[in-house]
Amino acid sequence: MALTLGVVDQSPIRQGGSARDALDETLRLAQACDALGYRRYWLAEHHSSGGLASASPEVLIPLVARGTRRMRVGSGGVMLTHYASLKVAEQFRLLAELFPGRIDLGVGRAPGSDMRTARALSPLAGPAALERYPQQIAEVVGLLGGRLEEQLPPGHPLAGVRVTPAPARDADGATLPDAMPEVWLLGSSTESAEIAAEQGLAFSYAQFINPVGELGERAARVYRERFRPSPWLDEPRLSVAVTALCADTEERAQRLSWSRFCWRFRPSEDGGRGGVPPVDEALAFGYTPAELDYIEYARSRSAIGDPQQVSAQLEAFGREYGTEELLLVTITYDFADRLRSYELVADACGLDTAPGNEA
Repeated sequence: MALTLGVVDQSPIRQGGSARDALDETLRLAQACDALGYRRYWLAEHHSSGGLASASPEVLIPLVARGTRRMRVGSGGVMLTHYASLKVAEQFRLLAELFPGRIDLGVGRAPGSDMRTARALSPLAGPAALERYPQQIAEVVGLLGGRLEEQLPPGHPLAGVRVTPAPARDADGATLPDAMPEVWLLGSSTESAEIAAEQGLAFSYAQFINPVGELGERAARVYRERFRPSPWLDEPRLSVAVTALCADTEERAQRLSWSRFCWRFRPSEDGGRGGVPPVDEALAFGYTPAELDYIEYARSRSAIGDPQQVSAQLEAFGREYGTEELLLVTITYDFADRLRSYELVADACGLDTAPGNEA
């Protein structure tokens, strides 16, 4: 299977490092992945986190896009329930004007934070925001494509509103393809798959968040079975985001992966998530039996190993979900190990590198 690979970058902060270090590493990694032949580079949104530096993907996207040449760059994703539909649409319309044909808007409904922080971001946080989420997606997509009036009932607050900058159109009045960001609905449940299918949008399943295989397969099946063609997409389009870590040997890859798993369970002094710990500290951490059981299962649903093993596992995920597009989430303590992982995977999977485009 010829895989198309992309990256989800959460801008992880290593223990003893700083947010500035993590953001600098994001920019360096993006340039490297562009040269290595990765198709997409998505920036995450997290709040009130001591271990992740990216709170505003819309701020990082133009920096990444300016420093790269080939990749599509986008959000993985914007946590839509925090924000006004018009504001999100205008941010990504502006990005699409600056980088035509290269911008993705991935949206999700998870808070990306604790609920107190979610309420600080939006007074509407809570059940009401989640109930409104499908309508909000339709608003954003309609604003982006200039077709909102077709979807609104009379008297809707957004009736007559136009997004700025307005999308360029052809002689027949249709929005030009490169003026419209690709819109992806992100999720880790069948409910998110249903919303994407009903609205005729691309769907990216976050296996790295919810590694349960049966749930992922069911979400993919629901999405395909219920998909309704839309002005934006004629047929289902699915990608899957998975945990991956590649090293020159399986033993080294497995050893490096302990930093990521320990980071999940070891709280910081204030009770939040601290920085990614060094491997030796991660190995020495006192895991509970339940935590070790989770780690064992999560490993079985990740691509961790030497280049041949990782390539084979990624192909297996592609067959399992019926997709050729995978997004890789790789977290290590040392940035050099993280960069090396993406290099090894690109080579093992035969990605189209770009000679002369140096990171």
